[in-house]
Amino acid sequence: MTSAIEAEKLEKTFGGEVRALDGVSFTVEKGTVFGLLGPNGAGKTTAVRILTTIIGADGGHGRVLGHDVATEAPVVRRLIGLAGQNAAVDEYLTGLENLKMVGRLNRLSHEVVAQRAGELLEQFGLVDAAHRPLKTYSGGMRRRLDVAAALVARPPVLFLDEPTTGLDPHSRSDLWEMIETLVGEGTTVLLTTQYLEEADRLATRVAVVDHGQVIAEGTPEQLKSNMGATFVDVGMADSSAAALAAQVLTGAGTKSPSVVGSMVEIPVDDGPRAAMEVLRLLDQHHMVPTIFRLREPSLDDVFLSLTGRPTDEGTPDIAADGAEANGSGGRRRSRRRRASGAASMPGPDGAAR
Repeated sequence: MTSAIEAEKLEKTFGGEVRALDGVSFTVEKGTVFGLLGPNGAGKTTAVRILTTIIGADGGHGRVLGHDVATEAPVVRRLIGLAGQNAAVDEYLTGLENLKMVGRLNRLSHEVVAQRAGELLEQFGLVDAAHRPLKTYSGGMRRRLDVAAALVARPPVLFLDEPTTGLDPHSRSDLWEMIETLVGEGTTVLLTTQYLEEADRLATRVAVVDHGQVIAEGTPEQLKSNMGATFVDVGMADSSAAALAAQVLTGAGTKSPSVVGSMVEIPVDDGPRAAMEVLRLLDQHHMVPTIFRLREPSLDDVFLSLTGRPTDEGTPDIAADGAEANGSGGRRRSRRRRASGAASMPGPDGAAR
């Protein structure tokens, strides 16, 4: 068996109206990071809660290392660690006491708990704060301790639900390095995130989720390759100037330019040649850019192409019992139409969507 996590046509509805999952399927190979990518309300946390046995699915099946999450829940719980969106640690206990408590809840011996706690405090850079109450920890330290707590029992499969939300760039980078180390040691990680850079750096494969459905899946490189080889970004003085520049530059790339604020983005095939053509057209119309660059397409570009909106314009907050944390919820049964201009991308079965 090479797969560590299998989700097969998972469905979940809350309150009879909020359709959080609508047939989500994906497979996570052992010893890899799988990124579940999407905005608030996409269905990411609901999928994690089903796969970690917290809630049941209305349809479909989930398996962890071959064990069904519904019928073999006790076995699955012994195989997994979970760091959810809200830290599951006690702020009145010290860092060391929190780790020992988790170890005892996992029925580990006192000797093993003491050894594991010491190792994890050192691994996560928390030795100096080991005997301080958690309420004195910074946000980054709390998040590191939460991930450490999920590893006390040495689970072969780790679920990280938006682990870096709210962290400063330095703390986020530190946590990324820790995740990479864990995977290097053989741990399988399912990572949900809204950060495209995070998925791009960490994930071997990515599934893009929107309105409770997987709308594309592949390696980050495969998804980005569908956007064209390169983007030419042209920054102008303001949004009005950018709109005029976009009109001038229509036809310079493989697709029509898009305008985001004062920036014009042009997908191209031959980057250097297209860059020269863009500069020629701007000069011909006496337009001087404030920013000019060539870049590889990002997963942000992929999401915008797939859904017709940026990642930060997700589903509005839905107050429903059991809905996703931090305002995530899913979608109502009356399916919204996707943006008509979204590019066709390969779905998980290879067919265009």
